[in-house]
Amino acid sequence: GTRPAPSPGDRAREEVRMAVLLETSKGDLVIDLYVTEAPQACKNFLKLCKIKYYNNCLFHNVQRDFILQTGDPTGTGRGGESVNGVLYGEQARYFEDEIPRSGGGDLGTRGGGGRTHAKRGTIAMANAGKDMNASQFYITAGDNLDSLDGKHTIFGHVTEGLDVVSRINDAYCDEKGRPWQNIRIRHTIVLDDPYEDPPGLSDRIPLESPELVRGEEDGSSARLEDDWAPDAEERPAAEGEKSARKS
Repeated sequence: GTRPAPSPGDRAREEVRMAVLLETSKGDLVIDLYVTEAPQACKNFLKLCKIKYYNNCLFHNVQRDFILQTGDPTGTGRGGESVNGVLYGEQARYFEDEIPRSGGGDLGTRGGGGRTHAKRGTIAMANAGKDMNASQFYITAGDNLDSLDGKHTIFGHVTEGLDVVSRINDAYCDEKGRPWQNIRIRHTIVLDDPYEDPPGLSDRIPLESPELVRGEEDGSSARLEDDWAPDAEERPAAEGEKSARKS
C-alpha cells in the first residue's frame, strides 16, 4: 500500500513559498504565497512590496470575523493599481483573475489550485469586478467563508501572526468598517521572490521607506494612529493634539 509519487504537475501546484513579512501597526504577519497556482497575483504582490507600494496603506475596511481589507494607497477603497499599472499606465491597471473552474475537481487552465476560503488567514485579491485586480487585497478573519469562493483570486495565507489578524479584527470601527484608530501596513519585507523584475521596476525601488503622509482624502488625518505614542519622535506633539481634538 505505498502511495504513488506525485506527478510533476501535482508538485508544481503545491509549490508554496514563505515570501513576505508584513509589519503592521498591530504586529507582524508572515505570508506564504501560492506561486504556481496564482502566479500573476503573487508576482504583482511581490513587486508592489518591493517598490514599497504598500507602505503606510490603511486597513480601510475591517468587517469583523469576515475580511480585513487593505492595499489602497489612497485609503478610500477606490484606488490602487497593479505593478504593471504603476510601470506602464492606466491601460495596464488591472490583471486577470486566477480562479479555478468549479466542478469535477478540474483546476482549470488558469491556476487557482482549488483553494477555498476555509481557513482564517487566507489572502486574496479584492477586485473591482471580473478580471479587475489591482493592488487591494484582504485577509480573512473567519473560517469557512464560502460566499467568497470562486469570486476572488486566492494567492496566499498567513503562516505566522494569526494573533495579529485577531487584533485587527477586534478593532473598533465606524459604520463603514473603517477603524477609529488608523491601522496600517508599516513596512513590507520580501523574503523570497522567484520572479524576474519587469522592465523599469528597479527605477521605482526607493532607497529608504516612504514617509507617512496623512491625507485629507482618506479621512486618516482626523484619526490617531493606532500605534501612536505621545513621545513618538516621528510625529510632532502639536499634530497629535490636533488629531485628538478633531476625532
